[in-house]
Amino acid sequence: MRLTRVYLDAPLEAGGRIALTGSAARHLTRVLRLRPGQALTLFNGGGGQYAATIEAVHGEKVEVAVGEAQAIERESPLSLTLAQGVSRGERMDLVVQKATELGASSIVPLLTERSVVRFSAPQAARKLDHWRAIAVSACEQSGRNRLPRLVPPLPLPEFLHPPGASNGGAAGAGAASAIRLLLSPAGTARIDEVPRAAHSITVLIGPEGGLTDAEQQAAVEAGFVPVRLGPRVLRTETAAIAALALLQREFGDL
Repeated sequence: MRLTRVYLDAPLEAGGRIALTGSAARHLTRVLRLRPGQALTLFNGGGGQYAATIEAVHGEKVEVAVGEAQAIERESPLSLTLAQGVSRGERMDLVVQKATELGASSIVPLLTERSVVRFSAPQAARKLDHWRAIAVSACEQSGRNRLPRLVPPLPLPEFLHPPGASNGGAAGAGAASAIRLLLSPAGTARIDEVPRAAHSITVLIGPEGGLTDAEQQAAVEAGFVPVRLGPRVLRTETAAIAALALLQREFGDL
């Protein structure tokens, strides 16, 4: 039987005691109907996980005994960054969820010319918290013990030319040797034509309406190589899932 996994944004130590409250406690007791004596798995996103056991339930509080540390990692050998044009509501939520399940190490939400969604600073902070909660839930479900890095929504020009970076550098793309791919219907290359030595890849995908010609040209000038997934035009969320799955299949652990 698969154990329930719970993320805690707190230090964990074998032999310790913790009290779960709020939504985590309610999920365990009201949805899963777990009781004292039942086992859990705890993780805090820093790597590894801990065996645990429910000791007591007091209303909205669940007391848990932390057991032995387990050095279990399920991260891909491929460092994969998804730079995704922000799309509406559930579409972006789906991208964050599936990117986490597919092992993306970083997710960069991008604001582009054709982005329908616009954020004030407070709205962007709330949206980032919302996406992080989705990523946490996806880690709990998929068995990942490390959370993907999620950054606040970033204007595309700032991503392509971050302050303080050398010309041609792209934020989130990692070292200079990282491969940078731009999903584009005009691309002539395919993902399986990416050099086999790839260990770090950033893939850039536009929002619902795609990137403008000027944005695509700016991405190419920043070192991104246009690639296509096939003869059909995919929705932005479909393109993200397909691209990450293909990249993990070619260079990662699928």
